[in-house]
Amino acid sequence: MESNENKLCEETYFNTFYLKHVQSASNFAYYKCGDSDAALDFVQDAFSKIWENCSKINFTKAKSYLFTTINNLFLNTIKHAKVVMEYAKAAPYIDKTNESPEYILQEEEFKKKLQNAIALLTDAQREVFLLNRIEGKKYREIAELLEVSQKAVEKRMSSALKVLRDHIENI
Repeated sequence: MESNENKLCEETYFNTFYLKHVQSASNFAYYKCGDSDAALDFVQDAFSKIWENCSKINFTKAKSYLFTTINNLFLNTIKHAKVVMEYAKAAPYIDKTNESPEYILQEEEFKKKLQNAIALLTDAQREVFLLNRIEGKKYREIAELLEVSQKAVEKRMSSALKVLRDHIENI
């Protein structure tokens, strides 16, 4: 009887092994990570590792090796993501935009001034201003939403902009 030790190294046996287990391995990987692209990467990497190490893997344990490898690849990805998150938490103020500290400070000050000025608006003015400038709604849409005339929306917006201009320079 022929030794079964190196069957995985025979291309025809490996192809049969691949076809027999690729679907269940893909399902397992998908259930682990919930991302079909990442799952496909894990499965392909695991099969590559089996092919690279075919002479060291007992063919009777190849399926177990496949699933263990997929699980380890997934865990390594999670571990890497945790390291990235810890680094991001430890260095939250690293400037990702390459802006000068002065620019960032000015931007923060402007945001505060804008928030303070928006707080000075009446409820009606604030509602119209935010619906238009933040949500991008047209005056007609705002009028329908608030059940007022388009003229009323225009008047509220005009007065809101006047208040903002009066309280924020360079706007």
